[in-house]
Amino acid sequence: MGPKGVVGLAGTLIVVLLVLSSVYIIPETHRGVLLRFGELVETDIKAGLHFKVPVIDQVRQFDVRVLTTEIPSRQYLTVEKKPLQVDSYIAWQIRNVDEFYRATGGDEFRARSLLSSRVDNGLRDEFGVRTMHEVVSGQRDELMHTLRDRVNETSVDEFGIVVLDVRVKAIELPSQVSDSVYRRMATERQKLAQEFRSRGRELAEGIRADADRQRIVVEAEAFAKAEQLRGEGDGQAARIYADAYSSNEDFYSLYRSLEAYQKTFTGRNDLMVIDADSDFLRYLKDPLGGK
Repeated sequence: MGPKGVVGLAGTLIVVLLVLSSVYIIPETHRGVLLRFGELVETDIKAGLHFKVPVIDQVRQFDVRVLTTEIPSRQYLTVEKKPLQVDSYIAWQIRNVDEFYRATGGDEFRARSLLSSRVDNGLRDEFGVRTMHEVVSGQRDELMHTLRDRVNETSVDEFGIVVLDVRVKAIELPSQVSDSVYRRMATERQKLAQEFRSRGRELAEGIRADADRQRIVVEAEAFAKAEQLRGEGDGQAARIYADAYSSNEDFYSLYRSLEAYQKTFTGRNDLMVIDADSDFLRYLKDPLGGK
């Protein structure tokens, strides 16, 4: 290739590079601004193919989709001066690219910081005029809507940003307060348990005393009944003995004497010193008892 060919090729490459550097594309999810020597000359550039002056012009693109920003856990006081640890987040969107660039210099981190500061102050104010019950359940949605509208009063005009939603993810008591609350709850439960135990012991003593009284009454009645039955039995036995004695005095006397002998002479070593003429031994000497 001759010198003219090289020069022609170089010229073609330069032209191609100039054309490529003059063209830029804005994605559908973004909007752009055009800067010339650092000065803003065109704003809110829509998605599509666009042209610029190479080297002189600079394009900045910004995501206009819904973005979220997490707010670190912060502590707020309710109207009762009770501290609450709150985790929240912001859903926001760039509405006006011109205002956004002028307010933040196109720095998304700065935009997040500004929004977080506004929402943080708003949460502090809204919590400060509500009770713990209201911020936890009673007026939670109302609080979020009020705060969103309040932040939008300034964020749209000043930053070109619209806040779509502010949400509280979690509300908790600080750890030192939680420990105190848990201790108080445990003390209350222990006190309640002690009351139940005292009532149980009192009822147990009453039941035990009533059972002891009933036992004594039953035993007394049983003893009286037993004595009555024993008396009746002794009476019947005496009548039977009397009837038996009157029906055959000799046999009855023999039977009673044999019983006495059996009870008296129960072992081989039993010894009794008695007069041989004693009436106790009459059936031993004579089966007829001396008759």
